[in-house]
Amino acid sequence: MHLAGTVRLRSIPDRDIAIAMLKTAHSSCGDVGAESLSVIDELISTVAIGSVKDRLRILQRVSDLFVAGSHGYSRQQIELFDDVLQRLAIEIEVKARANLAQRLACVSNAPPKLMRMLAFDDAIAVAGPVLMRSEQLSDADLVENATTKSQDHLFAIAQRLKLSECITDVLVERGDHRVVHKVVRNAGARFSLAGYDKLTTRARYNRKLTLSLGQRSDIPRQYFLKLLETASASVRAKLEAANPQAAAAIRVAIDDVATAMQREVREVSGAARYAKYRFKAQPVTEANVHGPARMQEFEKTAVALAKLGRFPLDLVERALLDEGEGMILILAKAAGCSWSTVRELLVMYAAKRRLTPDDLTQAFERYKKLSQETASNIVKFHTRRMKLLAQQNAQAAKEAARSAAGKPSAGKKAAARAPSVSSRVAGLANATG
Repeated sequence: MHLAGTVRLRSIPDRDIAIAMLKTAHSSCGDVGAESLSVIDELISTVAIGSVKDRLRILQRVSDLFVAGSHGYSRQQIELFDDVLQRLAIEIEVKARANLAQRLACVSNAPPKLMRMLAFDDAIAVAGPVLMRSEQLSDADLVENATTKSQDHLFAIAQRLKLSECITDVLVERGDHRVVHKVVRNAGARFSLAGYDKLTTRARYNRKLTLSLGQRSDIPRQYFLKLLETASASVRAKLEAANPQAAAAIRVAIDDVATAMQREVREVSGAARYAKYRFKAQPVTEANVHGPARMQEFEKTAVALAKLGRFPLDLVERALLDEGEGMILILAKAAGCSWSTVRELLVMYAAKRRLTPDDLTQAFERYKKLSQETASNIVKFHTRRMKLLAQQNAQAAKEAARSAAGKPSAGKKAAARAPSVSSRVAGLANATG
């Protein structure tokens, strides 16, 4: 059995230490009496030559003593209990260690070294209660545990009331699907941008994880958008496989729903509301883009760049998330941004571009050669194209709804009145032949 943090059984605790421990426990009851001295003698004898049964009995008595007055102990007093309880807990059976862990896990000032020893126990029956509930484990303890112990240990950690980013980073990196699902559903867990990035990647082929992740109120918008795109693709594939005839209508309907969901989430986003309010109160400048981009604030950056260049927000968000740098260069040039701001936009973490110094140098040369007029024309083209696609999607969605209701669509009515495209093409070919 491996117990990280275990102390080796040293020489018998001297009588003075044992007396000090009992004086600690009975400080409110006066001097140590004959009964307490009897417990001292029993403790010394048990640690020295006692059987496992004897050790269990005295362990129970000492733990009772600690729990009864734990709220009144000083740090030095708790250290005495910590030392004695560790020595007594060595080499006792799993069931007894599990009982001890269950009893002390919820004690806010439980002996810290003992709790760490129990948390690193290989037996999850022992470690689980401590990992889930003990306040005596530091973030460093939890990170080490999650890095080195079993999936059962990680699953227990994932259930703690609060988890910092450094801990969830390890859980997301090492955890199996059970651990990841549990920590994502933990409202007290906080994730770093790197953690959300890995979760979004893992959710690509996992519908259950996608739903759990999408329901988190703190998910950054850039990762919600990525999640939405992958979720839509997954749903689309399943629906198309079940009903190939409706594949086109399904694509249009899902894209339309996804766009509506993106706009809905954007409207309720606190960062987006703050940015819009701030930009109404004062003119937008390049500094409003540069600062948030440097701080990796995706939503504020997107709103600021859209306001600065008068671009559609959807277009800006897609450019910021695109792994290619071309559209960022075009939008920034059209908005009149300097290279220092463009560089901050390119190295934002959201798109995972991972540009090397040579890549940035090449991008800088392309940015210098690009004229603002050309960039503006390209943006106008993309804007018109987006509007056209939106109109087509809306029309196709109506057609799909009418077909589902069993009514003839406008397209079919038009087809009944007009020759088909293929017949017109054939006629044109004959005329030119």
